Amino acid sequence: MNTSKAIVRGKLINSKQLLLRLNRQRNILDIEQAISGINTDLEALKLVDNIDSLRGYEGISAARYFSALGQLIINPDFNFSQRHRQPPTDPVNALLSFGYTLLFNNVLSLIIAEGLSPYLVNFHYGEKKKPYLAFDLMEEFRSPIVDSLMLTLFNQSILKSKDFESLTENPGIYLTEQGRRLFLNQFEKRMTEKVTHSQISSQISYREAIQLQIRLYKRSLLSSIAYEPFFRAS
Repeated sequence: MNTSKAIVRGKLINSKQLLLRLNRQRNILDIEQAISGINTDLEALKLVDNIDSLRGYEGISAARYFSALGQLIINPDFNFSQRHRQPPTDPVNALLSFGYTLLFNNVLSLIIAEGLSPYLVNFHYGEKKKPYLAFDLMEEFRSPIVDSLMLTLFNQSILKSKDFESLTENPGIYLTEQGRRLFLNQFEKRMTEKVTHSQISSQISYREAIQLQIRLYKRSLLSSIAYEPFFRAS
């Protein structure tokens, strides 16, 4: 339970930090209210004693966050107010879904390389033989890696409307082949970007930070040292 709470705490703090960082110059009231709400959720986490309640607070906080995230998109060609996964209903949801899939695959491959079973269960659980550990350990990296990259690509018009399409065989909106290539290139650049990590003095890449978090998780299994999530500096 403590590990699950740490994972959710890391996700919420990193989500809040992204909103804080990008709203400093804009001072949008709805975003300030979302930040306040996430702070309330973080306080509530301290008293949570079961996984269902933890999932409830995580869901509430995610709704606050995504509602605010859309207001940080300044490109008039793209709008976003709510997360829609299956199928993605707009370019922003399409990009988030594709980005989260890439992040998941990176985390999964690093878990396996570290010799851990990806089927270990903490916060996520459900179907048998599903790699829930990868879903767990990607949580604290969603905001600093995928969400912030999405904002950069749309706000700087690196991705445009022509990079998305609707498919007759699948309902929803998806990246075109060219759009996927462009995003893959930008995603890899983000994964090699240097970031500060609380556990070491020198900066490391996001990919190395994920690897370090996996090792910290492994250490928590083999010792009494509690798992500490990754926090993106503001």
